[in-house]
Amino acid sequence: MASFDLVVVGGGINGAGIARDAAGRGLTVLLCEQDDLAAHTSSASTKLIHGGLRYLEDYHFGLVRKALREREVLLRSAPHIMWPLRFVMPYEAHLRPAWMIRAGLFLYDHLARRAFLPGSKAIDLRTHPAGGPLAARYTRGFEYSDGWVDDARLVVLNALDAAERGATVLTRTRCSALRRSAAGWTVELVPHEGPARTVEARAVVNATGPWVDRFLKGETNLQSARHVRLVKGSHLVVPRLFEHEFAYIFQASDRRIVFAIPYEHDFTLIGTTDVDYQGDPGEVAIAAREVDYLCSLASHYFRKVVRPQDVRATYSGVRPLLEDESADASHVSRDYALEFDRGGSDGKAAAAPLLSVFGGKITTYRRLAEDAIDQLLPMLGRRAAGWTHAAALPGGDLPNGDFAAFVAALTRRLPRMPAALLTRYARAYGTRVERLLGAATSAEELGEAVLPGLYERELAYLIDVEWAQDATDVLWRRSKLGLHLPASASERLEQWLGSRRVGAPA
Repeated sequence: MASFDLVVVGGGINGAGIARDAAGRGLTVLLCEQDDLAAHTSSASTKLIHGGLRYLEDYHFGLVRKALREREVLLRSAPHIMWPLRFVMPYEAHLRPAWMIRAGLFLYDHLARRAFLPGSKAIDLRTHPAGGPLAARYTRGFEYSDGWVDDARLVVLNALDAAERGATVLTRTRCSALRRSAAGWTVELVPHEGPARTVEARAVVNATGPWVDRFLKGETNLQSARHVRLVKGSHLVVPRLFEHEFAYIFQASDRRIVFAIPYEHDFTLIGTTDVDYQGDPGEVAIAAREVDYLCSLASHYFRKVVRPQDVRATYSGVRPLLEDESADASHVSRDYALEFDRGGSDGKAAAAPLLSVFGGKITTYRRLAEDAIDQLLPMLGRRAAGWTHAAALPGGDLPNGDFAAFVAALTRRLPRMPAALLTRYARAYGTRVERLLGAATSAEELGEAVLPGLYERELAYLIDVEWAQDATDVLWRRSKLGLHLPASASERLEQWLGSRRVGAPA
């Protein structure tokens, strides 16, 4: 029976981040995920690396400071999938006075040190590029900095780094039971296909996100003093509403915040909602009233009316927020808590710790993982310093962190390769693009074009290196090609993948 120092259950951003940190500190690690990596909450965010400007109104200064510190750490770690973004807030006098917004932005600029992100400023929307698409009544506004992230790829890169540091990563594998003994844990793992297996672990991390409470009760039969509040957040994707590269932050009359963000070149991403959720986190979907809410708010701010029939795609996720007394789901804390159960009624038993992760947000995942391993190591009799704060994620070691220069150099070196394809590869894989391309110098050398812009070479890489198994993994999580291809693309890709699995010609 295989034995590990640590089994991490849950392949979202927190689980992948914890597995990466632990593997880098010398622990033997197994990460298991019942579906695909980032299959649920971690691919359904608003895709921002941000401090959370709106959290200042709820006096969550500690959380905002923590997130702002992490913002620049993360932006440096993977400049191919994360980059700075400037946000524009049109001024609505009846919602918040100008002095309050200026004070909030001053705090946002100074709660943590900024190495390269510019600070906030007041702007004249009559002359600013972001003013053109807005309704004519908006003449004043504010501009500030945050960051963008490809959330699903962030999870994959953390899992990939963990694997390259020795971790075992098992997707589509459910942890069906945990049994504690004086020596540690016996962990039962059931894959979607193939026989079940049993492993041993000295410690277990429950990083199951929306399932954290259910996992504790069902697989461990343990109770927790903490709980999560499930809140659904939904987003719309519509044809591009503006040509510039600024994003917008809008204030709704109910005091909620909605973003409108440039997305995949041809689209605008609008979201998010905050709705308490009671159903199965794996079956979440947008409701018609959420579509109407987001379309109505966007239409209030933009000159162009956004209608439900304009929506090209939607996605929803269930955020496992740390339960508090907030009446409004949008005001529930986005901070996290780590809870240990070490067994024994006196709380001093040395064997078999179980760590459960409650809450959190994508911006603070690295800090959460570092905190978790800092606390776990002494329980395992180990010592090792944190390391992720100064480490690049796979593909993120761009020369001087300069993405534009990296793409330019790649294009000069491979003039026969389509420039748009090279740019997409550089965004997705960073310096790992060399491993994907191998000796290929033209599109013809990338193998069959299974779909427009999707070649056999890339598919092999995603399957063999990044755990992709089906069309959704490829078209919506490892990439967003699903937005740019016809609906029939998924069926065609599934046929190709099926042929590959049985070893027949594609």
